[in-house]
Amino acid sequence: MTVDFFREEPTARSSWRLAVLMGANVRTYKFALGDALLGAAAEGRTDILLKDLAKPYALSLVEHLAQAPQASARVVAGGSDFLTVAQGEAAESVRLGSPTERLLAAAMKSMPAMVMQKFHNLRGDGGAEVPHRFYEVTGTARERVVKLTDHLRALALSEQKASLQVELEARWSIVETSFAAGIGRSLVEEGIAVDLEALEITDRQRRRSVAGVTEAVIGFQHGRCIICAELLIPGVDEVAVDHVFPYSFKRLLPGADVDLDAIWNLAPAHKDCNGRKSNRPPTDGQLSRLARRNEAIMQSPHPLRRTLQLILKRHGFADGRVGEWWSFIQGVRLQMG
Repeated sequence: MTVDFFREEPTARSSWRLAVLMGANVRTYKFALGDALLGAAAEGRTDILLKDLAKPYALSLVEHLAQAPQASARVVAGGSDFLTVAQGEAAESVRLGSPTERLLAAAMKSMPAMVMQKFHNLRGDGGAEVPHRFYEVTGTARERVVKLTDHLRALALSEQKASLQVELEARWSIVETSFAAGIGRSLVEEGIAVDLEALEITDRQRRRSVAGVTEAVIGFQHGRCIICAELLIPGVDEVAVDHVFPYSFKRLLPGADVDLDAIWNLAPAHKDCNGRKSNRPPTDGQLSRLARRNEAIMQSPHPLRRTLQLILKRHGFADGRVGEWWSFIQGVRLQMG
């Protein structure tokens, strides 16, 4: 299915989204690295010393550590583990606005051996990598240099850089929240809820905000409006969250247990497109894009995937076979006449 996501739009952007949105996560290092890489490439650089890349990498990690765990509870970190060092140096690094010498040294030691080896890996695909590479580590152990590829620079200098940035931040927030005691278990077992007034996804038990709806799902629809399929850039374009099946259609489903306010039916759109669509039924193209978007989410780790699995199970489908979302959506359409 990750192959289908890339085939739909075979670009470096899709490779980046495969790495950031669909990779396995037991720590959040990948997000800190992605953030640092985008920042360096946005300056137009072709290479950067590992030391200079490690600074924003380490600082962003300790800033997030102040808010939530950055590793699964299953991770047992030793005394020299980078995460253990980061926890010990977090307060001073945040106070300074720069990583301490000890934290920087730990980051430089761990990055080439861990996150930089795994960033391009596809989840569960036997060591396969995303189709585009975004950096190469060169040099010696004494002075490593990170070569930034043309693919990365093109992304970081493109109009979609802002979208890729908010997608990364949203995914980071979702993953770190899933690591948190209590909240994380609820997210992994029960999936997420949606606060329609704030347009945010929340955990079901405490209703704590996790991420914006748009930021959490737009990458899975290739950064495109669900209605017109053109690029949609949060912070640049005016964005609305569309009920693909309009909520007013609920009256056509008397007694049916179909939640049209759930994440499966919500998709970012241009505000103008959403206004013109109004309460009209979705087109075949919109339904096809929604099905593909939902099947892409099913390839990401918990908790978004769990949310969609539970919806399918509730309506008699197995949990995650390719094509089930199209069948489910067609079933809803038939019920609505």
